Amino acid sequence: MTHRQQLLQVKTGGKSLSNITRQVQDAVSKSDIKMGLCSLFLRHTSASLIIQENADPDVLADLETFLAKLIPEGAHYRHSTEGPDDMPAHIRTALTHTSEQIPVNGGRLVLGTWQGIYLWEHRQHGSLREVVIHVSGE
Repeated sequence: MTHRQQLLQVKTGGKSLSNITRQVQDAVSKSDIKMGLCSLFLRHTSASLIIQENADPDVLADLETFLAKLIPEGAHYRHSTEGPDDMPAHIRTALTHTSEQIPVNGGRLVLGTWQGIYLWEHRQHGSLREVVIHVSGE
């Protein structure tokens, strides 16, 4: 079994969903692994990874609106050292994922037709986020 690892850096512009599918697929292609598993790990606690609809941007907008209503920002949290958006960002991350696993077949990610991989920034300001891409297989 072969293992390849790459660090993907993504500059976010504040609360948003960044489609990283192409960058992850590029890493899989460069790994020369034809069949295996691609594991993704986000090295942060106030952003997350999701696999979601990649055709209609209204889906992503509705997800953002839903989480904003479910977990409002404000001064009502005990943890407020890093600002009023930090604790809600941690809660949003706890309810979503910091890792994903996608099968690889024929050197390609085995995603559904309408699926994309997104880094979801939960903070108001932009940040440089790091995703560890680990591809293993043959």
